[in-house]
Amino acid sequence: MGLVVQKYGGSSVADAEGIKRVAKRIVEAKQNGNQVVAVVSAMGDTTDELIDLAEQVSPMPAGRELDMLLTAGERISMALLAMAIKNLGHEAQSFTGSQAGVITDSVHNKARIIDVTPGRIKTSVDEGNIAIVAGFQGVSQDTKDITTLGRGGSDTTAVALAAALDADVCEIYTDVDGVFTADPRVVKKARKIDWISFEDMLELAASGSKVLLHRCVEYARRYNIPIHVRSSFSGLQGTWVSSEPIEQGDKQVEQALISGVAHDTSEAKVTVVGVPDKPGEAASIFRTIADAEINIDMVVQNVSAASTGLTDISFTLPKTEGRKAIDALEKNKAGIGFDSLRYDDQIGKISLVGAGMKTNPGVTADFFTALSDAGVNIELISTSEIRISVVTRADDVPEAVRAVHSAFGLDSDSDEAVVYGGTGR
Repeated sequence: MGLVVQKYGGSSVADAEGIKRVAKRIVEAKQNGNQVVAVVSAMGDTTDELIDLAEQVSPMPAGRELDMLLTAGERISMALLAMAIKNLGHEAQSFTGSQAGVITDSVHNKARIIDVTPGRIKTSVDEGNIAIVAGFQGVSQDTKDITTLGRGGSDTTAVALAAALDADVCEIYTDVDGVFTADPRVVKKARKIDWISFEDMLELAASGSKVLLHRCVEYARRYNIPIHVRSSFSGLQGTWVSSEPIEQGDKQVEQALISGVAHDTSEAKVTVVGVPDKPGEAASIFRTIADAEINIDMVVQNVSAASTGLTDISFTLPKTEGRKAIDALEKNKAGIGFDSLRYDDQIGKISLVGAGMKTNPGVTADFFTALSDAGVNIELISTSEIRISVVTRADDVPEAVRAVHSAFGLDSDSDEAVVYGGTGR
């Protein structure tokens, strides 16, 4: 008997019919001889609706109380799903994140998992029950307050539970049939990937691919938990994310030269203008940003002007953190010594990802040629061994993604990719 952890996103449990469909799939896994733990997100757009409601009551809701409110969405899903499973003749027990032993730090709205102590979950499945766990939430180790893990946190909950329970696989069910070479909402001819390495998936996730959260893949790689990304709306095989290639039939799936093209329009760009070009200035800027608990992505420093000895430093960060970053830098302007700040939230990032590019010359040239032929202007460039990222105007992103996708032969010859739900999670 194996142990399977399944995660179902909001689009999969958006309504009563969806919950009953998910219940049937969970029961099938149980009937196939597995112990089953299911992690669920809030129904449909419940989380967004709760955030809107909170903002109507208070323009700046307290983090602790917002977490208390938002975790209600997953508690509704888990209870309804347990009811639906019992209606099919199987025993199910639902658990909140804290009851499931998900221990986090004390940062509200974007807590990180510190530990998982799944004693109650293990006891429940050993007694023959199907365990249903509310995703996206845990309890602070220090304050004992309820916390939430941020957007996509249910993915991380599922992988963390899979690692703590020593599960055979963590199945992530979403509204597409797997991981694609690009977002099928933007590139209709995107091709489903049969297998992708943890490293490539980490780069895609960090570059804007929404099918898996970056922290979820990071956790899976650390504990070597295979992830199977598939749709809850179909019975098709999905995408395997693991350390080693899988075998399908009598052949092993090979690593592709290019895994895919990801994009992200949720970032903004801050340029610190007129920074003295001397040791310690960049450190002062980014220490200020770090102290404000803001994560940054790409960083570019211009060559200093010989006449002034001043330079400009640009970096990208989530739009939601833009105001906080500007305020923090302005507060420390005298200490840093810059002239002014520029803020631009009309940007987009396009990234080409593939482990094969580090041993294949010409990939970079082909990437920039494709963007040039599409008439796309580049503002920032960042690279790693297996990724090239550029920042462009937000309006240019869809055309840029399609151009790069076609240039590297990633377009599918078969029918267009199907998106069953609406949100991509």
